[in-house]
Order: sequence, then C-alpha cells, then structure tokens
Amino acid sequence: MAYLYTREVLEAWELEHLAPYAHKSRFSRGRFHPEPEPKYRTAFQRDRDRIIHTTAFRRLEYKTQVFITYEGDYYRTRLTHTLEVAQIARSIARALGANEVLTEAIALVHDLGHPPFGHAGEAALDALMAEHGGFFNHNMQAFRIVTELERRYPHFKGLNLTWETLEGLVKHETSRPIPAVQAFNPELRGHFEAQIANIADDLAYITHDLDDGLRSGMLTPALLRGQPLWERMRERIGWKPNGPLDELTRHRIIRHLVGLLVDDVIETTAQRLEKSGVQTVEELQRLPYNVVSHSPEVQEQRDALKAFLYENMYYHPRVLRMAYKAERIIRDLFQAYTQRPETLPKHIQARVEEYGLYQAVCDYIAGMTDRFAIEEHRKLFDPAVKP
Repeated sequence: MAYLYTREVLEAWELEHLAPYAHKSRFSRGRFHPEPEPKYRTAFQRDRDRIIHTTAFRRLEYKTQVFITYEGDYYRTRLTHTLEVAQIARSIARALGANEVLTEAIALVHDLGHPPFGHAGEAALDALMAEHGGFFNHNMQAFRIVTELERRYPHFKGLNLTWETLEGLVKHETSRPIPAVQAFNPELRGHFEAQIANIADDLAYITHDLDDGLRSGMLTPALLRGQPLWERMRERIGWKPNGPLDELTRHRIIRHLVGLLVDDVIETTAQRLEKSGVQTVEELQRLPYNVVSHSPEVQEQRDALKAFLYENMYYHPRVLRMAYKAERIIRDLFQAYTQRPETLPKHIQARVEEYGLYQAVCDYIAGMTDRFAIEEHRKLFDPAVKP
C-alpha cells in the first residue's frame, strides 16, 4: 500500500502533533502576493526550498565566517555555518514541538545578507553608507534579498515568502533594530520558531568557532584552562591536557559541548513554557522575555566562553589584519564604483535608477564572495591585471 502525503495530510499532521504555541502552516498569514500552494509541500516547505535555490544562498560557500576562504578548506564558511545552525535548530524544534520546517527556513535565511569578509565587511559597508545618510545591516540586507533583489518570478520581486518566515528573519537578534520590523508589530517578540533559530545561531557559532580556533592554533588548551565549559567537557571525556590536543579529542570535546548546550536549551525551555502557561502563538510573543533560553548556570558559562573568544580569537592579530585588508578592499571598491558608475556591470547600472547609486553599489558589493571582491579589487587597482 502506498502512502501519499499531500499538503493537506501534512497540515493535518501539524495540527495533531505540534505544540499549541507553534506555527501551523495551514494558518499562515500568507504571502504578500497570493499564489496557489503546492500539492505536496506546506507553505513553509516552499519557503525553505526557495531560500536554498537562491543565488545568494550559493554564494555563502565563499563568504567568510572567521577565516577567509583561502586560508584553508577545513574552516567554516558562512554556508557551512548556516547549515550547522539549521541542523541544531531543527533538533531543538523537534524536541519542543515547534514547527521544524519553519524553524529551518528561518535558520537558512538568517545570514543571506552577509557581505564578503564577515563582520569586518559588514562594519565597512555600514560606515560607508553612514557617510551618505544610510546604514548597512546583514539582517536588513537578507530582507532586501528575499523581498527585492532576487529576481526569479515574473509577477513579483524577491521570493514572496510567507509572513511567518519574514517575521522570523526581521526579528532575528541583532545589535541594531531594522526598519522592516515596524511592519511586523515591534511590540511582539520573535515567535517560537524564530527564538529557536536565534539561539541555535548563537550556539553554533560559539562552539564551531572554538573548533576552528583550536584547529588554526590561535587557541590552545593552555589558553582555555579554567574556562568552565571547557573544563566540564574535558572532564566528561576523561582527557588530561598533558600533551597536544589531537584531532579526535578535539572532535569529541566539541561534539559533547554542542550536545550539552542543546540539551540545556531544550530542558530549560520546556520548564519555562510550562511555567508561563502560554497556549497560543501570540501569548508566547507577548511574554516579557524570550521563552527559549539556557539555564542561568549554563548561560553564565556560555557568556564566559563567548567573551574568551572575542578576546583571544576575534581580536587576534591574525584576524584583525585580515579585517583591515577587508575594510580597505571594500572601501576602495565602493569609492571606485560610486565615482565611476560606468565601471559597474550593466545589470547593476540598471539598479542605480531603481534604488539610487549608493544603495545599488552597496547591494552589489554585499553580494560578492570573498574571492570575487579580491579579484575585482585587483582588476580595478592592479595595472598588471586585465580588467
């Protein structure tokens, strides 16, 4: 006997099995441009699939997480980071009865707007746009990509994602609120699935940047001595730091660390949900705190590890030297393109009329991969390189 899982069957499964405060695709607020939904996919499945098939998603493979792509094939890129966030988010969502597919879609879209060279590139573009009355924020850029810049459909710009996926994107935790939030009721916190994607992002980059830092040699067991989470993992696997940290031991420590943090989020969130008594999506969003959280003890230990990474890795001279180069490359490109717009590709020149010179140039640079930005810089400023 064949089992045929149509959209209606999948929607019915969500109604029966997901938590009452989880989003159900059948009750989505829909899309800005009405479309008939697929026969065998829910609305959130379609969102996820559209995100994966974008040009912007493919470019993440060659965008920096911490180490620029030419420094080695084994370090995380923005793409592998995104996939790791999605995997962690799905695990948490499944355990807590959230909508796993919506959570995954938010995780996959959250870094789509990152420019080349990671946070150094973001800071450089933000400073450049500020000189012309604007700003740059990777969350806002991701929103622009999925609502404006990707051109794949004849009847609308962007991807025409559902309201719930867009709300999860614009309410992603960020140091600067973005204007798009105003359209999604800023009085409401991120919904359940958005909160899960947020904490999965934080969890993934802390643990996996630690892994890359150890692999690179910038971090060592001696430096980490006394860090509570490091000591807990070391003791858990029975490793005594009386020799070099071999690859297998490093993998074991990171694996156990991810497991501990994920379990803590699941168990703490379950307790907070029960205590809150929320029964609907909006009730959860109106809580004065994020219900998805670590326990106080683990939160304190995680914050200590995060501070350690900033001091010993993100502000390491090797990383800062690359950040300086990145800022120089992006500033040079921005000034060259804005001073001589005729050097831009024709399709970008067409965007100048639509969005203005500075925004069009910002969009163009933000979409570049690390290696494309480096090559463009060489073509513009190295006389020996053919333009």
